Amino acid sequence: MTKHSHFRYFKTSPEIIRLAVMMYVRFPLSLRNVEDLLQERGIDICHKTVRYWWNRFGPMLAAEIRNRRVQSRAYSKWQWHLDEMFVKINGETHYLWRAVDHEGEILESFVTKRRDRKAALAFLKKAMKRFGEPQVIVTDRLRSYRAAMSQLGNTYKQETGRWLNNRAENSHLPFRRRERAMQSFRTTRSLQKFTAIHSSVCNHFNFQKHVISRDEFKIQRNAALAGWQQLCAA
Repeated sequence: MTKHSHFRYFKTSPEIIRLAVMMYVRFPLSLRNVEDLLQERGIDICHKTVRYWWNRFGPMLAAEIRNRRVQSRAYSKWQWHLDEMFVKINGETHYLWRAVDHEGEILESFVTKRRDRKAALAFLKKAMKRFGEPQVIVTDRLRSYRAAMSQLGNTYKQETGRWLNNRAENSHLPFRRRERAMQSFRTTRSLQKFTAIHSSVCNHFNFQKHVISRDEFKIQRNAALAGWQQLCAA
């Protein structure tokens, strides 16, 4: 059976749509910022069109990135770092749980209204169902983690320390920059959707610049951009 392109009903070329989605998700830009940048390149579109494109194609692109990385075993099962961050939704505090491997790859993001044992257990089950169980789990001293891992029977894998969880703390920074550009979120669903897409795009363009040479960085960047252009292709 012939595979049809996801862009077949759109007059705009797939390259422009992918570029607009990448600019909006990857960089701390507003919809109108993306509109202005595309206008500089001779592409006349409305910011509402950018919103429609990212809502329509963002989940597809993120899902394809996740599937490719899971199939290529790009994620590590050696050591995970777990942490939660505060996010305001209509003035109400919610918690964004995040699992990161030892190389900074974001494995799972999960939004809850509480950060108790039940929420930690649901987060751990969701991450382990997709990626398996790691050998070491690094957390902070939040007691919900130990209670949830005790129920799973893997408390012997937990490690806590003052600076051990810096990998997870640093993974929050790109999201914080995007949160400020978007002026917070309106619903839990929109937050869960955006963080899933944003995490996948960050993983795709994660080059570890501090441990590779400039030449190697340029090779990896070109490969990531070429891979992005092939996403959702017919």
